[in-house]
Amino acid sequence: MRRSVRWVVFGFLMLTVSVLSLSTASSAEIGIGIGISVRIGPPALPVYVQPICPGPGYHWIPGYWAWSDDNGYYWVPGTWVVAPVGMLWTPGYWGFAGGFYGWHAGYWGPHVGFYGGINYGFGYGGVGFAGGEWRGGTFFYNRSVMNVNVTNVTNVYNRTVIVNSTHTSFNGPGGIAARPTPQEEAYEREPHTAALAAQTEHEHAASQNRQLFASENHGRPAIAATGKPGEFSGPHVQRASAAGEPYHAPKMSPQEARGPSAGNRGSETPARAVGNSNERSTARPANNEAGKRGQTSAADKPKPNNSKPSKQEKQAQKKANKQAKAEQKRNER
Repeated sequence: MRRSVRWVVFGFLMLTVSVLSLSTASSAEIGIGIGISVRIGPPALPVYVQPICPGPGYHWIPGYWAWSDDNGYYWVPGTWVVAPVGMLWTPGYWGFAGGFYGWHAGYWGPHVGFYGGINYGFGYGGVGFAGGEWRGGTFFYNRSVMNVNVTNVTNVYNRTVIVNSTHTSFNGPGGIAARPTPQEEAYEREPHTAALAAQTEHEHAASQNRQLFASENHGRPAIAATGKPGEFSGPHVQRASAAGEPYHAPKMSPQEARGPSAGNRGSETPARAVGNSNERSTARPANNEAGKRGQTSAADKPKPNNSKPSKQEKQAQKKANKQAKAEQKRNER
């Protein structure tokens, strides 16, 4: 009998470890996928000037439109951050598919992957990055697209870059019709690192600043770019000189526009975002209103304690009792 108990406990522990491992893998997968989806598209990218680079080792993070369930789209100013050595930033982007605009989060990696074909400017023209490169443990800046003071930063070079004036801020029908190249797909399979703490804090600070809400600035934020993360005032703050395109206020509230998030899509098969041939998923509408309100469906509700066991359950119980008695007899011998 003791032997049976030991095997049951061992089996339970192994099952628990397996479940935890799967849970961890799923969480990591969601982290690099889509966490937000909405029914209305982001405004065009504003026109602004890049602040001067603070010093060696800083990497440019282009500005982008983020989403707040309370206030809708808000602008996260472009800024300079100290880069992990040898790593480059792949910007996040909005991709439209299945009736929703889904946000693909950016990441750090040894190469720049696919970012929707969006022209963020300053070296991020839609494909790759032309603003600089690592040479050993030192980052060199391309002065043709980067605002660098050669007195403070001597690691520079000049390489001509074709600059276009496209300000469309999303990938998909009505936006940028770009698809990842085989090389970008290969880069996407490389080890990645999520945004730095300075970046996430910078985005959070932007979400608290009313000047940055699209509903307030109409696509032309007063703080379009900053010298350092969270630095929303001072001589190194750049205003947007113009909105990328005429701003049109959405016809629905942020709450009405919010689509299903990664956590409540159920078992639906996600639609592939336009521009993604590597199965990057985009959110789809889900019939999950009960789940959004924190309620459970009839199928999810626990069965009452006084419910009668089914025929199959009775047979299974009978078989288990028989096996337990046989095991007990063997142990007694």
